[in-house]
Amino acid sequence: MTKQTFLHDTHVKLGAKMVDFAGWHMPVQYSSIIEEHKTVRNAVGIFDVSHMGEIIVSGEDSLPFLNKIVPQDISKLIDKKAVYCQLTNKNGGIIDDLIIYKLEEKKYLIIANASRIDEDLNWMVRNKAGFEVSIVNESHNYSLLAVQGPKTKALMQSLGVQELPEFFHIKRGELFNINVWISRTGYTGEDGVEILVRNEFSEYLWDKLMESGQEYGIKPIGLGARDTLRLEAALHLYGNDLDEDTTPIEAGLSWSVPKNKIDDYNGKQVIEEQLKNGGRKKLIGLKMLDRNIARHGYDVYYNNEKIGIVTSGGISPIRGDNIALAYIKPLDNLAVGSTIQILIRDKLHNAEIVKKPFVEKRNKENK
Repeated sequence: MTKQTFLHDTHVKLGAKMVDFAGWHMPVQYSSIIEEHKTVRNAVGIFDVSHMGEIIVSGEDSLPFLNKIVPQDISKLIDKKAVYCQLTNKNGGIIDDLIIYKLEEKKYLIIANASRIDEDLNWMVRNKAGFEVSIVNESHNYSLLAVQGPKTKALMQSLGVQELPEFFHIKRGELFNINVWISRTGYTGEDGVEILVRNEFSEYLWDKLMESGQEYGIKPIGLGARDTLRLEAALHLYGNDLDEDTTPIEAGLSWSVPKNKIDDYNGKQVIEEQLKNGGRKKLIGLKMLDRNIARHGYDVYYNNEKIGIVTSGGISPIRGDNIALAYIKPLDNLAVGSTIQILIRDKLHNAEIVKKPFVEKRNKENK
């Protein structure tokens, strides 16, 4: 049965077009994807991302346990600090990509992708032998609202949150007399916050944010614009750009893998080897040189030889061209500026390899 967030009826009342996504009935758009996209780039938008998972890991061995299941060095986290990381299998493949927050000593909050909650929990339980650790799925108790865009800070300050947490930090806060967690994170490349609230307060909080945000141009934003925003920022989508056959190194996430972590972790040997010598493939950004769109699953060619596959692609509302992410063989003669081809309807179309992200990220600007 398709699940519904606590805000489902609110979205229907707002006239949202609803679709099934990762087992949830979610709003894909309210007006137009391009209009919603530009609202987030220029003002402020609000997203219901309550389909995401919330897992609490606590107990005496919570730190060594987390250090076993992710490449990141969790011991470096101070209280209320967050880190982006991957849940890896024995071969270094990515089971999921996560954000881990250290709430307090021996207590961590993990935000997981909606489509991977069951797989994540199963893998965690399989790896907990020998650790004194508690793993609790709190996903059904909480809603998650994302408020994103350059006017987020002004909106939050108008609501009494004078000091937002620093980038990739979380803090306790109060909005409209509701206790919430506020984190300075997002999936858009813009400044913003994500607000974790108990389900019973989610509709009231959404309505009050919409009401208070009118003077800042706030609008509800669906999954369609969420996808175009994250693509412009070259942020990965699990199931498209990440999977269990792809390592963090191949996905261009070497920056999130410490080179001197002492603790052993799942896939460490493979990942450390790839840190030195590279992976079997690499993720590139590209722009189409004509009006065609390179979509997920399209083949990539160079010199009439298939060298890879497109993982995410679409229109860039800000750039005005068509962009994509793709995995290709790590060929020495291909770099930024090189021309490759995408097979679209049995015909090859030229594309240029470009730097990622496709638009400048502004999520660290307003600290």
